[in-house]
Amino acid sequence: MNKYLKIIYCVAICLAVGYLSSNVTQSSITTWYPEIKKPSFNPPNWVFAPVWTMLFILMGIAAGMVWNKLETNKELVKKGLLFFTVQLLLNALWSYLFFGLNNILLALIEIILLWLIIYETYHIFKQIDKRASYLLIPYLAWVGFATILTGSIYWLNR
Repeated sequence: MNKYLKIIYCVAICLAVGYLSSNVTQSSITTWYPEIKKPSFNPPNWVFAPVWTMLFILMGIAAGMVWNKLETNKELVKKGLLFFTVQLLLNALWSYLFFGLNNILLALIEIILLWLIIYETYHIFKQIDKRASYLLIPYLAWVGFATILTGSIYWLNR
């Protein structure tokens, strides 16, 4: 497969996961979410869609770039893409736990695990292609912020 097609394929998968996750989120945005207490630094709802779209695009580009290195370091690339897949699934799971089940504590525990897996993915990607790993830094930062936000929401609503 062409190297650009690999990147486009990875971006499409990431955007699809984001879209499916947003479907779980939609019903709670107008029902449960407005009713819970949130910290003063909680962003307005309109911020989340463009931020996540950009992050999913960057994630997909990073995964495609790493996939393109398969011939040079097969075992490490496979490991990196495995970790990437796990973090992508955990990303989707957080939306289900938080918005689908309205379980803030479980979502908090899960997002901590998610951040750790993203961090490990970043380190594996860095060994394969530093530019690809740099594309994960905004994602790491945003999920770090989301972890603090989730923890704060848990604290305020316990």
